[in-house]
Amino acid sequence: MTSTPPLPAALHTRACELFGVQYPIVQTGMGWVSGARLTAATANGGGLGILASATMTYDELKKAIFEVKDRAPGKNFGVNLRADQPDIADRLQLLVTEGVKVASFAQAPSKDVISRLKDAGIVTMPTVGAKRHAEKVAEWGVDAVIAQGAEGGGHTGTVPTSLLLPQVVETVDIPVMGAGGFTDGRGLVAALAWGASGIAMGTRFLLTSDSTVPEAIKAIYLTKTVNDTVVSKAMDGHPQRVIRTEMVDELEQASILTRLPKAVKRALEFRALTNTSYQDLLKEGLAMRTSQNLTWAQLAMAANAPMLIKAALVDGNPEIGVLPTGQGVGVIDDLPTSGELIERVMAEAVETLERLSG
Repeated sequence: MTSTPPLPAALHTRACELFGVQYPIVQTGMGWVSGARLTAATANGGGLGILASATMTYDELKKAIFEVKDRAPGKNFGVNLRADQPDIADRLQLLVTEGVKVASFAQAPSKDVISRLKDAGIVTMPTVGAKRHAEKVAEWGVDAVIAQGAEGGGHTGTVPTSLLLPQVVETVDIPVMGAGGFTDGRGLVAALAWGASGIAMGTRFLLTSDSTVPEAIKAIYLTKTVNDTVVSKAMDGHPQRVIRTEMVDELEQASILTRLPKAVKRALEFRALTNTSYQDLLKEGLAMRTSQNLTWAQLAMAANAPMLIKAALVDGNPEIGVLPTGQGVGVIDDLPTSGELIERVMAEAVETLERLSG
């Protein structure tokens, strides 16, 4: 493992204090990827690991939290949630009971959710893709935000990180973590130069030896360039950056009439996999339709998307699934441990600051 030299004060940021971690690095909550093993490895490496709970049942989440605490005793970590899940109240209480440090959200949580978390002393951190979104959630009282630029993987916006991050930093007075295209220590220093308090990385942590993604799937990622990704709405009606494959091209070319029946079928499979009752599925669907202004067709596609991702990232079948990724995949060529990755990033950041200081 690379030995990290003494850190300059610039690398101990507000985010380190807020999260209670050693380094200003977040491993994002990636569905089907950010399980207990990866989250604990990140926490032990000095960063903030985040469990992805949207694809877990309540019992699976509870078990995963216990496992992280066993694997990374005394270390802080987070849980990524969906505020429109039917059992969100139970999940929030679980975080409170187990002393989880951070609750992150891909979509903005409600004011009530933010208030409940703040009252319990849990740091609330949604991901935003636009300046106006950052303004809104900051007014609601969140403690930090992840500003993800268009280079990011999975659901993403249209504004490049280099433009979005300075805008968000200038708009809010809370720690901002930059996301979208970050893979190394030079990127961390660039984010700090834009005013961020650190970086959040997804694809870079997916491509570590601590990630449970099948090795054959990781090997596919490692062959890709920065030009081998595409932003598609075919999965769930919202823009998602994924690796371009025959499956993605097929989804893009399909009409809504041919795509919808398959989407409904996979949505019902996801219901069975997560032990969701039809009543709760309808309740969750209505909440998503209202909060995200979805059509019924988009709603079926939204429930279908997790199964497309699971097919590739869990079952190892890219021919029938999709591979979410950031454009940073094109500059990644190895599979270090999470700890090695974090130490490398910090060492590179120190070297970059020294070079800039002459």
